[in-house]
Amino acid sequence: MNWGVKLSLPGLLALAACAAPAPSGINDPYEGFNRKVHGVNVAVDKNVIRPLATGASKVVPDPVARGVTNFADNLALPGMVVNSVLQANIGDAAHNTMRFLVNTTVGIGGLFDLATPAGAPERSTDFGETLHVWGMAEGPYTELPLLGPSTARDALGKVVDVALDPLRMVIPKDQAWVGTAAKGLALLDKRGRYSETVDSVLYDSADGYAQARLLYLQNRRYDLGQAEAESDFEDPYAQ
Repeated sequence: MNWGVKLSLPGLLALAACAAPAPSGINDPYEGFNRKVHGVNVAVDKNVIRPLATGASKVVPDPVARGVTNFADNLALPGMVVNSVLQANIGDAAHNTMRFLVNTTVGIGGLFDLATPAGAPERSTDFGETLHVWGMAEGPYTELPLLGPSTARDALGKVVDVALDPLRMVIPKDQAWVGTAAKGLALLDKRGRYSETVDSVLYDSADGYAQARLLYLQNRRYDLGQAEAESDFEDPYAQ
């Protein structure tokens, strides 16, 4: 995305003033297809992810699981820094840079999250938010295979986030599997940690698809400053 990197700071500030208007209601023109994808995702969760998460929680000590999750979360920070810069949010870029440096050095590669108790919690962002800041509307609701609830804008953002990740440029290809494995194990840790909440959405709701869709949109819009918080949704597919 060389065009994004070459944007001047004044240009970024101008783009930041064009954030997309707040959406309302639910835009789901492809609901039939989305429900089929949701059914596959639930089947994968029921038969693979949830059993693995439950089993891992019983055999893997909590400090070890938290260490792996911390490591995976730390790997995501450089990409967040890039997105903050593209959003002209230099404060968050500096904040996450400091967090990454502290946890990578003193925190032994990110295994220990020492930055949060020191007053530097993660300021999460992604390219979906960058597109929002640049003025792109969220588009239709979309359920992605394995990745779960999303929107057209956020689905595009997920693809670009992979390409924008600075660590892809510095980590040798033969070592890249470490980060991928850590992210997978972190997913299992989070699935087990929020098991009750996730199960209530996917399995205990009268319409799990509609419930997951509503909660995702509410929380995503809240994260983008487009709505007030109405729930504490934990995305079962969160990476």
